[in-house]
Amino acid sequence: MKLLKEIADWTYSLAIALAMAIVINAFVFQPTRVVGSSMEPNLHNNDYVFVSKLSHTFVGTPDYGDIVIIDSRVFRERGVKDDLADPVSTYLSVVKLAEIDTHIWIKRIIGKPGDTLEIKDGQVYRNGSVLDEPYIKEAMRTAAPKKVTVPSNQVYVLGDNRNNSSDSRYIGPVPLSHVLGKVVLVL
Repeated sequence: MKLLKEIADWTYSLAIALAMAIVINAFVFQPTRVVGSSMEPNLHNNDYVFVSKLSHTFVGTPDYGDIVIIDSRVFRERGVKDDLADPVSTYLSVVKLAEIDTHIWIKRIIGKPGDTLEIKDGQVYRNGSVLDEPYIKEAMRTAAPKKVTVPSNQVYVLGDNRNNSSDSRYIGPVPLSHVLGKVVLVL
């Protein structure tokens, strides 16, 4: 009987700890792993980053140059269910029990609501001025000039490895509800 009580106590404690970890990771702070080379030379495949989720929880707009994680499924609504499911997927991928979600991308904020962005001659122009981007891997190859105005409540994101990155050039501006947090620490 004492052993059953001990097991029940441990099970209860572990369940509470897991629930708290999921809530903290969903709404406050989350470790995650970089997958791919789209943020080179600054972040590399399998780097670990820590992400502050407070801007997502309180619906803030990130600043220019912030490195953020996004949900790339921009054509679907995102809700609390998604916020709670993402940390579980991350935990499972870190311990190699599941593949990391391929819809979670890490990118840099280039444009905020109301900005007009133009990509031409391998450079990005924001509101008519060329951006100084010392963080990019190499000059961007562009097929044809592209111009976009960022809608309200959305941002425009690009990878630092512009020639090897899926980003807003392909999925369009990202709703703020899909900006899941800001990278605050890289390991």
